[in-house]
Amino acid sequence: MKLEFHFDFGSPNAYLSHLVLPSIEARTGIVFERVPVLLGGVFKATNNVSPGVSLQGIKNKPEYTALETQRFLQQHAITDYNFNPFFPVNTLQIMRGATYAKQTDFFDQYVEEVYKHMWSNPKKMDDPEIISSAFNESGLPGSEIIAAMQDPSVKQALIQNTERSINMGTFGSPTFYVNEDIYFGKDKLRDVEEAVLSAR
Repeated sequence: MKLEFHFDFGSPNAYLSHLVLPSIEARTGIVFERVPVLLGGVFKATNNVSPGVSLQGIKNKPEYTALETQRFLQQHAITDYNFNPFFPVNTLQIMRGATYAKQTDFFDQYVEEVYKHMWSNPKKMDDPEIISSAFNESGLPGSEIIAAMQDPSVKQALIQNTERSINMGTFGSPTFYVNEDIYFGKDKLRDVEEAVLSAR
């Protein structure tokens, strides 16, 4: 079975999904592959925009979206979420970092720590000095990762990940794939789990 979680650190809903996914993996016994994609590239290619843009000027919907988030936090007993005051954050560099880290043995640590710096103890993670400081704080090889962000092969790998994701059907984040079937949004996690159990 092929299970994939296509993510960008810039999406708060992807972070919330990231927190819940391990419990689904524990119950199903199957691990999702984490696939870094560039959400800005996805939006551009699909003519989509972020919820922050799409909800502007709509009466009541932003408030309902916030209510749904609170319900999700309560349902899953999530306490380490804080909206990033610097949102939206340009995630190009840290997504390149994720693409490089996926080739190493510290990918899981990288994903966990960068998500914390984005949505648990939020920082301006598009500022090079802050990125470097955050990596050092997390015990990551900061100099190695920052150098890799400028590697043409790493840049191309992120582009290829993003293009593949779009071709599979992605238009936003978080997006999940259970074999060939697509599920979008943190509210579809229950459907994702049911699909995994059914396919298994």
